[in-house]
Amino acid sequence: MRADNDGHTTILLGAAEYLARTRRFNGTVSLIFQPAEEAGALSGAPAMIADGLFERFPFDVIFGLHNHPGAPEGTWLIRSGPLMAAADSAEIIIKGKGGHASRPHLTVDPVVVACNLVVSLQSVVSRSIDPTQTAVVTVGAIHAGEAANVIPESAKLLLSIRSFDPKVRETLEARIRRLAETIADGYGATTEIEYAHGHPVVVNSEAETEFARTVAEELVGPEKVALCNLIPGSEDFSHFLEHKPGSFLRLGNGVESAILHSAKYDFADKSLTVGAAMWARLTERYLDG
Repeated sequence: MRADNDGHTTILLGAAEYLARTRRFNGTVSLIFQPAEEAGALSGAPAMIADGLFERFPFDVIFGLHNHPGAPEGTWLIRSGPLMAAADSAEIIIKGKGGHASRPHLTVDPVVVACNLVVSLQSVVSRSIDPTQTAVVTVGAIHAGEAANVIPESAKLLLSIRSFDPKVRETLEARIRRLAETIADGYGATTEIEYAHGHPVVVNSEAETEFARTVAEELVGPEKVALCNLIPGSEDFSHFLEHKPGSFLRLGNGVESAILHSAKYDFADKSLTVGAAMWARLTERYLDG
């Protein structure tokens, strides 16, 4: 079982205290207090795996949780199969020919190229991806120039790309690269593209997810356990699930809860005890032999 920030760490510590005191299970349970969940390519899960987590602390299955703003406190959202998206990123540098704003005919304006590319990228999902699939392409930043009377030499775009299917992931990269290259070429500019594959899709194994659902229903009642919608956010717990069967669960943080990463966000205290009780009950049920 894994924890990666203050609220989740508190939940796991609560479960640890209870399990150490009661010892109502037969076997070994490892509690993973993982650092750096939000550090992108340098996040804690792959670092711990590379440091020998599985060899130093062998285990058969793994479970994790994350709080979920918008769902009632103390409720569980659970889904087998793909749950959270793969997260890739791209940096596109458009190289043109700078000059004076009053003589644009003597330049290759990278700002015009960048603006056309941003608009064209909006068609990647709507015209290149099966409508029954889910994908996101977001241009989160554009940087070009510093003065109104100067056409800059270059422009830079930063993209965030999300997907739930390996083939869709490949298609998104191919289309983004192709559009950037051809649009730039049409204006006489060139491009440099750095495309980085981030966390993979969180894929919950069926048996472990159904087991977790059964335990959750036993703990809080079937009326407080629901199917989780696909989440376009990413999660480095996916790296653990590439090596071991398991399930990543979502714990309600309140219907009126501020969204994650908001300055107004507050971890729901009621969910602390429900989360700790879930880990304790799950351990006792899984290791009851």
